[in-house]
Formats: sequence, structure tokens, C-alpha cells
Amino acid sequence: MKNVALFLADGFEEIEALATVDILRRAQIPVTTVSVTGKNEVTGAHGIPVLADSLFNETDFSKVGYLVLPGGMPGAKHLDEHEELKKLITDFDNRGERIAAICAAPMVLGGLGLLQDKQATCYPGFEDKLSGAEITGLKVVTDHHITTGKGPGLAFDFALALVEQIAGSDKRSEVAQGLLL
Repeated sequence: MKNVALFLADGFEEIEALATVDILRRAQIPVTTVSVTGKNEVTGAHGIPVLADSLFNETDFSKVGYLVLPGGMPGAKHLDEHEELKKLITDFDNRGERIAAICAAPMVLGGLGLLQDKQATCYPGFEDKLSGAEITGLKVVTDHHITTGKGPGLAFDFALALVEQIAGSDKRSEVAQGLLL
């Protein structure tokens, strides 16, 4: 099973990050929250402090098979400013390893040119940041090894899509049923 790294920057969208971590862990998928701030406590866009499991520069990514970027502003902007994270994302893309971003965070992938000629979705108003993408407007879109989600109200759909990709449709159904979805 693939280990997941979910990145936190000050101003992240709490619903997208925490619902995704929660749902993946309900599916018994190993998830590490990784701070890109240099400190373990990261504050979300709505003032909720969260303790990350690990700091970026102390994380061993050799056992990670899936990168997840929650949105929120200015969180997505801060992720986009982190050069080592962008290098990691590019390396994952070059190897065809899975990458997911929701809400404003697909702008990081768009800025790296990773969405060129791919279908994608994002929070309304960020479409112009998804350079070369075919914007679908759907809740969740997977094209090759990249998954994008539209926004906070769709965090469950986004996280369940990741569960299905990692652990299969039966596990997705089991987790969804436990959540009364």
C-alpha cells in the first residue's frame, strides 16, 4: 500500500486537509502530514492550528507513493513558493507517481506545467492558473496519475477517490458506508 504525504502550509483549507487525512486513515492508508513552514504547528485559513507529523526537511520521501496538496489561501500560494516541494512534485510526475491537489492547490501543478493537455478541476476563479489544462468543472477529476478536486464542500468526494485509487473500490465503499455517505 502506498504511503501518502499531505502537505501543510499556513493558510491551508482545514476541511480539505483534515477530512482527507481522516478518510485515508479510516481506510488504513498510512498518511503523514508534512509541514513546509519549518515548524510543526501550522495554522489553517480559518485560524485552526494543527500539529504536522513531520517537517519537510526531516521527511523521508523514499517510502511515499502519493503526494496530496490541500487548497486554501494563502496556503496554496505558500505551497507554490516552496521550491523543494515543487522539485519533489516534479520528480513524482516524472516517475508517473500519484499526485493530488484540491481547490486552489492545482495552481501549483499548473505552474509546473503538469496539467498540460490533461483534464482538471479547481476552485472557481483559479482556472487561469492551470496552464494548458482542459478545465472540466467536475467535483473530482483523475487524468493519468494526477487527481484534482474542486473545493472544500467536495473534500469527501476527493478523499474517497484517493482511497479507491490506493486501496480499491471495495475499501472506498466500506469507508463511505461508515461515513453514512
